[in-house]
Amino acid sequence: MEELQVHNWFGNIVSSPCVVVQPKSVQEIVAILKDTEKHPSPVRAVGSNHSMTSCGVAEHGTLVDMRKMKRIIEIRPDSVTVEAGALYIDVAQELQKHNLEFYVNLELGNLSIGSAACCGTKDASMPGEFGQVCSYATAIKMVTPAGGVLEITEEQPELLRAVRSSYGLFGIIYEVTFKVKPLQAMSVYHKVYSLDEFDKKLPVLKAQGNSIMMYLNPFRDTVLVEFRRYHDTKHPQRLTSWQWKFRNFLWSRLAPFYGYCVSKYVPIIPIRDFLFDMFDQFMFLGAMLLVRGNNTLATAQQIRYPAIANKSKYTFSIWASPEENYISNLRAYFKFCREYYRTTGYRSNMISVGYRVMQDDSSLFSYSSDGPVMTFDPVSTANPGWEAFLIAYNELCSRLGGIPLPNQSDLLTPAQVQKAYGGRIATFERYRKRFDPTGRLLNDYFRKLLAVEGSMLNASA
Repeated sequence: MEELQVHNWFGNIVSSPCVVVQPKSVQEIVAILKDTEKHPSPVRAVGSNHSMTSCGVAEHGTLVDMRKMKRIIEIRPDSVTVEAGALYIDVAQELQKHNLEFYVNLELGNLSIGSAACCGTKDASMPGEFGQVCSYATAIKMVTPAGGVLEITEEQPELLRAVRSSYGLFGIIYEVTFKVKPLQAMSVYHKVYSLDEFDKKLPVLKAQGNSIMMYLNPFRDTVLVEFRRYHDTKHPQRLTSWQWKFRNFLWSRLAPFYGYCVSKYVPIIPIRDFLFDMFDQFMFLGAMLLVRGNNTLATAQQIRYPAIANKSKYTFSIWASPEENYISNLRAYFKFCREYYRTTGYRSNMISVGYRVMQDDSSLFSYSSDGPVMTFDPVSTANPGWEAFLIAYNELCSRLGGIPLPNQSDLLTPAQVQKAYGGRIATFERYRKRFDPTGRLLNDYFRKLLAVEGSMLNASA
């Protein structure tokens, strides 16, 4: 068969499947998985293809594009049932018409519902809530690799916990039910701290009970903290969204385009660095002055990125650090960025970000299973030197005891994944073999990433 080329949204991950199919029904998915000649392995399902790693690559196999299965099946007072190919932002906007919202209103509106149910996501936890979208999936329907149809619900808690972290390796998800809640007003404001100030005040900031998201500047030792909190309102139709529209324009369009242009067209290093630093200060000031309000619309945080990436595209990576070690690890990250720049001449051309995520054992590969975590995540337009920087960043984070995400932390090694997840990998492999004993859905990325030291997993499964 003639191979095709399919890129992820950013364009750095290439899949070369023999077949690309767009099913419109469950029956078509069943037929795809049963027909091994027409639809060779590995079979991988994707939505908007925004993952930063090769988790959705179907090299020499079958790529199942789920975007035509996008119906919102039913909206209830406390839940919504949706087909897997629907975009998170589209469902959120429909929920808003019913004065409802998702529990997690993460930035990436292009997240597909199927991916949201079984892959890693990140958002700063709101008070008393989780920060990972899959934790609110209460029922997941999928087609197994053998072509059977299966539903997993909260009545099977351990199985549901595993499927929430299955990354499409147990079956092709075609329908998901998520918990939802009444629409609430959200207050938001920003404040800048030096790194030393942030160190001293973090215990107090955590005790205040706000959600904490951060913009991090390793070259100026500064931290811009975004504080969010829900409160009840009698007039949800009066909620404002202009603050988030400004933030979204600044972050998803202006910042990456500026970083791209400065990296490409300003060869004089001192001038280039000055331009980066000035823009970062402009972002901090703009957030403090404008991205604030007592009655903002939480769903307005979500960004609908263009279907085809342009010069405003950007990429990122993420590792989570145990909260108790965060400040020392953050200092190590700041020092690492400066030292790496001094020795190699490379610095990321966008500001880093960070999230505080509450303890959450709802999924097998949750990165906050053992306790609250905080992150420091480099962001870039992938200016020259980015991949080498990521390799060094991964080494640093692994050494500091961090936990990565298989779909958002690129260039991981099997040893780093094994160190982070330990015995959970063997548990995962037992589930995977139960659903997919022939490896119908297993691509080379997961085969290499999970099979630490050759057959270690097979021996312990």
